[in-house]
Amino acid sequence: MPKSPPTLTATVSASARAPRLVWLLGPAMVAGVAYLDPGNVASNMTAGARYGYLLVWVVVVANVMAWLIQYLSAKLGVVTGESLPQALGGRIRSVWGRRLYWLQAELVAMATDVAEVIGGAVALNLLFGIPLLWGGVITGVVSLGLLIVQSRRGARPFEVIVIGLVVLIAVGFTAGVFVAPPDPAGIVGGLVPRFEGADTVLLAASILGATVMPHAIYAHSALSRDRFAPTTTAGPFAFGSAAAGLESGRGVSTRRLLTATRWDVTIAMVIAGTVNLCILLLAAANLAGVPGTDSLEGAYAALRDGLGPIIATLFAVGLLASGLASTAVGAYAGAEIMSGLLRIRVPLVVRRLVTLV
Repeated sequence: MPKSPPTLTATVSASARAPRLVWLLGPAMVAGVAYLDPGNVASNMTAGARYGYLLVWVVVVANVMAWLIQYLSAKLGVVTGESLPQALGGRIRSVWGRRLYWLQAELVAMATDVAEVIGGAVALNLLFGIPLLWGGVITGVVSLGLLIVQSRRGARPFEVIVIGLVVLIAVGFTAGVFVAPPDPAGIVGGLVPRFEGADTVLLAASILGATVMPHAIYAHSALSRDRFAPTTTAGPFAFGSAAAGLESGRGVSTRRLLTATRWDVTIAMVIAGTVNLCILLLAAANLAGVPGTDSLEGAYAALRDGLGPIIATLFAVGLLASGLASTAVGAYAGAEIMSGLLRIRVPLVVRRLVTLV
């Protein structure tokens, strides 16, 4: 009598004993794109160009804070099977209370999304000379395509695409550091917490604000829920079947899922922190005192003049990948906020059009 094939649960449980739990990683990397958006690029470039290595410690502290916040967000999705907006929607009894909370959360997500669309548009302008208006439209349309992939193909293909964009971001923003290495003594000195005037305090707040972002917290809880929670609690973009594959985490204990989540968040934050640190170090080593580096266009021009067109082009490619990936995650977060707090859904196309307008 032929042996029956092993069940999905048995396969997952046996494989889950492997320490890596590679197939369970991914949600944190997607949410972590928010830590690599054009706002981070601008803040870190400005900090390095103006004050050298002074604010290195702020980047480190911001990423440590982000690790704790993102882990708690992911843990909520894994343990409760709800996203943060869903949990808030269930606890806030007042209809007007939910509406007011939704309004402020939605405005924050949309404001962030607009900045990310602009970042993608700037990158397209730098690379191909496309006008900013059309660049914004292209960025919005591509990000809409990413969300359609997520809603129709499932969480895993979406994660793979976004992780691919993260690789482009990492290469684009770190290449210059290897071509023109920063001063090791300056890096060590920058780890000592200190300020030099009110402007450095404001820049530190800018770096912190660009790192610990509310929409990333909402998104991470939803991404973890979509991957690991029962489909009955899934949100507007969850993939549809418990038999979707080993990566769903079905049959894996909550304890093992949380272990995988800690690794996932740690890897994502190390990558995001390293890239952000490289951006600041690149500016500190090569753009200190160079005028016009307060804008993305100015930073691109300064890199082109100082390190050559290849490094500048890689920087622009990283910026484009940053804009595309982060605006997709921003739109995902916005849709989850509305679904969880108001319990209504708006078509993705409508959300994209509102943001672009």
